[in-house]
Amino acid sequence: MITTDTTPGTPCWLDLGAPDFKSTAAFYGAVLGWKYEPMEGESEGEEMEGGMFQKDGKTVAGLGKLTEEGARSAWMIYFTVADADAASQAVERAGGTVRVATRDLGDWGRMAQFDDPQGGQFAVWQPGKNAGFELADKPGSLSWTELYTSDAAAAKEFYGGVFDWRFGDMEMPGGEGTYTLITPAGLPEERMQGGLMELRKEDLALAGGRPYWHPVFAVTDCDAAVAKVAETGGSVQMGPADMEGVGRLAVCLDPSNADFVLLAPDAPATPAAPA
Repeated sequence: MITTDTTPGTPCWLDLGAPDFKSTAAFYGAVLGWKYEPMEGESEGEEMEGGMFQKDGKTVAGLGKLTEEGARSAWMIYFTVADADAASQAVERAGGTVRVATRDLGDWGRMAQFDDPQGGQFAVWQPGKNAGFELADKPGSLSWTELYTSDAAAAKEFYGGVFDWRFGDMEMPGGEGTYTLITPAGLPEERMQGGLMELRKEDLALAGGRPYWHPVFAVTDCDAAVAKVAETGGSVQMGPADMEGVGRLAVCLDPSNADFVLLAPDAPATPAAPA
């Protein structure tokens, strides 16, 4: 369960760099019902190459023009920290590297971006006036985060050292491997926020063999959302399929090949009435 609180180590923001951000905004509007609000420039109302996605009037994610040469379009997930500089130091001590040094974004807060030791990219956010997204774990918003990695043991050691996460392993149905559940330090199991899974490097071709994080977005009807993916230029890598105890999900790519998951979660069990 992901919330909008500011507990350190929890997901608080995500943004996407896309080569054609206007068509990308239209895609996510069709699939997730998001409204795109462009940012305004500093002079004469000039529209900047980026803005915010909103769902039901609440900000859920950011979008900007992909400017890094040779980079693939991908979602960047941010985790809350109390001190972005201390997080940068922890990343380097644990064997990761700093991609974007800590910087202030006015009085909104401070951010930094990193690579884990295997090359997986992630970011941190030190809240100022802005704590991050305003809607989570509801249809059309982030409900889970997931890391595909080439070395699960190394990933647990690294992220555990940086964020003090707790991990719990479970065997996947059909003998398809081990899935590791992630819970922030000091929070109960019902606040599990994501998972990680070890894959062969050849199965990580989307990122050139490197690990990668991707978001899971909640939807009310997975099949209907997948139909919109296909209609608006995206593609489906897997599903829709029912996962016992989880819900109906599909792994998708947007028109620029940024990956994400759509999940219509199972309804919680209704307690039996007393006899």
